[in-house]
Amino acid sequence: MKLLVVFLDETDTRHDMPLYEAVVRRLERRGVGGATVMKGIMGFGSQHKIHGRGLLGVSDDRPITVMVAEQEEKLREVLPELRQMAPEAIIIMLDAESL
Repeated sequence: MKLLVVFLDETDTRHDMPLYEAVVRRLERRGVGGATVMKGIMGFGSQHKIHGRGLLGVSDDRPITVMVAEQEEKLREVLPELRQMAPEAIIIMLDAESL
């Protein structure tokens, strides 16, 4: 079992839909068992630009994380597609244990 984590920005899009939604829909079509999208409160990336709640509480491109726990083989099959869809994303794969 592996945990795939995809880090995106809230304003990232693909074909007029949020990128996180496009990623989840692709994962579902590829038969992955499940995925969860979480919106971060605040964060920063390699360019050291703080992302978080902006003026008057309006979003300032907050971080989005897509998490998937699945068998490694299935994740490796879909990984090239995810990299193509989200070339700027940080994608990591970690060991996981199903309890």
